[in-house]
Amino acid sequence: MLSDLYISSVIWNKPIPSNSYLYDIPAIRYLQGNKELPLHSRVTFFVGENGTGKSTLLEAIAVAYGFNPEGGSRNFSFSTNASHSALWEHLVLEKRGYAVDGFFLRAESFYNVASYIDELDKQPAAAPPVIRSYGGTSLHHQSHGESFLALVQHRFGGNGIYILDEPEAALSPMRLLTLLVEMDRLVKQNSQFIIATHSPILMAFPDAEIYEFSERGIRAVEYEDTEHYRISRQFFGDTKRMLEQLLEK
Repeated sequence: MLSDLYISSVIWNKPIPSNSYLYDIPAIRYLQGNKELPLHSRVTFFVGENGTGKSTLLEAIAVAYGFNPEGGSRNFSFSTNASHSALWEHLVLEKRGYAVDGFFLRAESFYNVASYIDELDKQPAAAPPVIRSYGGTSLHHQSHGESFLALVQHRFGGNGIYILDEPEAALSPMRLLTLLVEMDRLVKQNSQFIIATHSPILMAFPDAEIYEFSERGIRAVEYEDTEHYRISRQFFGDTKRMLEQLLEK
């Protein structure tokens, strides 16, 4: 484990009420039973099927660290729809370093973050416009993918903790490669990433730690052992045959 990770462990702190829906989430049951999820790398991926708890746990980590539940930096305080779970109240984060920068990116609520930035810049203030830190162009005036990359390339400054929920949602394969390059730049600037993703391209980041979420709980896996990699390799290795089997042709 790196001694200077901003978040080095996620620790279970107190029980969940017996009537909570969180009991039905495999990752939460696992964490409650095992008490701790250690982080060993500057890049950690949460991967697995829908409904296994990746985004729920990622959100709880972000909120426990002090980020706005809908995304943004730690000083963002807007709320469009308070739908986040109370899981963060049951976690303690072991921190071994101080992050100068940080951001929580949620693909599903990034529109709200962009709107909040625009609203901030409509208010009278002596400080420079907030949008300057995001490249100078309103995120609403760019495509979804362009705005994601503008965030990473202009707002992420290094020496930071960056928590990303499905950043591949708006990015083409080529732009995913660009994101890998930006991640490498930031890791070399003493940054840490925790990312929930379905993208086998992102998961290939060198020396990343991959936690696979399933009905059995959470386990560390190698890149080539992820279902995402195996299915992608099988599909691209023999596309015609796989489609014939799937479509019964």
